[in-house]
Amino acid sequence: MGVLNVTPDSFSDGGTLYRFDRLDPDLLLARAEQMVADGAAILDIGGESTRPGAAPVTLDEERDRVLTAVELITNHLDVVISVDTSSPEIMAESASIGAGLLNDVRAFSRAGALEAAGSSGLPVSIMHMSAEPDTMQAKTDYSDVVAEVAAYLGGRIDACSQAGIDPSKIVIDPGFGFGKTVVQNYQLLARLSEFKTFGLPILVGLSRKSMIGAITGRPADQRVTPSAVLAVLAAERGATIIRVHDVAETKDALDVWAATLGGGDGS
Repeated sequence: MGVLNVTPDSFSDGGTLYRFDRLDPDLLLARAEQMVADGAAILDIGGESTRPGAAPVTLDEERDRVLTAVELITNHLDVVISVDTSSPEIMAESASIGAGLLNDVRAFSRAGALEAAGSSGLPVSIMHMSAEPDTMQAKTDYSDVVAEVAAYLGGRIDACSQAGIDPSKIVIDPGFGFGKTVVQNYQLLARLSEFKTFGLPILVGLSRKSMIGAITGRPADQRVTPSAVLAVLAAERGATIIRVHDVAETKDALDVWAATLGGGDGS
């Protein structure tokens, strides 16, 4: 899953698709084309930064960013489009113009979100986050981070099912970096296989995150290699969707890992 942040302020790549303070369609399409060529099977489009401390955006701002991107990419590329949103209106409108997955960091907890997701008929990804982005890093008091994240996801799976969402269309995401300390993030990764008990696909977003910087001391744009290492470690523990900024490098790492599992035949 390649990350396409159509925001001016995301933590790693915010503003890189902008020219003269506006989202540039040519830059956006070029980035999307390169990610697909590099091996991305899904492109995740987000119009609201959810980095720690991020301020919310208006519905109109998010709509302008996200729908422009979805429409442009669906008209030019054969790739699954994931829309990273918590807004029921954006969910419904994105689904109507070709989105293939709804990815909500708030696990469809906003009023109307479950109904919009259910009506769309699309697969959904539910993520754990301890609070809103501007306050979540102040809420990291877990007795057992893995057990508590799993309990939360279990509750949201039940809520999705009760809203009419087919359980076979649910993806779970433990939410690395969303209301967790560095140590808690690595505990989640070490015990990621425990989430396989849900019998659902596991999505992880580890790419370029501060948990890497805390170990390496490197800024976000210099975290490509350790991000690829984390992708392999996550795949070993059961992750089935890896959300990344650096598609080519991550795919190379995963291909080498897969070849090793296959005894060197690349299977």
